[in-house]
Amino acid sequence: MFANLRFAELTWTEGMAFTGGAPDGPVMTLDGDGILGPSPVVTLLAAAGACTGSDIVLILNKMKVGLADFHIDVRGTRREEDPRRLVALHFVFRLGGRDLDEAKARRAIDLSLEKYCSVVLSLAPDITVSYDLLLA
Repeated sequence: MFANLRFAELTWTEGMAFTGGAPDGPVMTLDGDGILGPSPVVTLLAAAGACTGSDIVLILNKMKVGLADFHIDVRGTRREEDPRRLVALHFVFRLGGRDLDEAKARRAIDLSLEKYCSVVLSLAPDITVSYDLLLA
């Protein structure tokens, strides 16, 4: 049941910065100060966006939608006090394409956020997840 493991290795470089990624994979820089690279929280927001975005692309392809444009904004709301964890995520999905309508777009988004996106579904269950949809 848990044989599908993923790994990351990080090496401290300076200040609050680390470089790393999957062993033998591409390297990225993460910086707690957000100077030499995105901060861990921004990276988490980007990972959530890329994860749900990938699902949406796959689902819309199965629906025979000719996706032509796709942009995702992700906003995370954090607690003011420690631990400054995320308490809410809000996505803005901008989609355009052939044979795309609101019902298909919402179905793909809902399936991703509620069933398939492993990053979003790995977050604490009390985090509020919401979205807006803009069709081009």
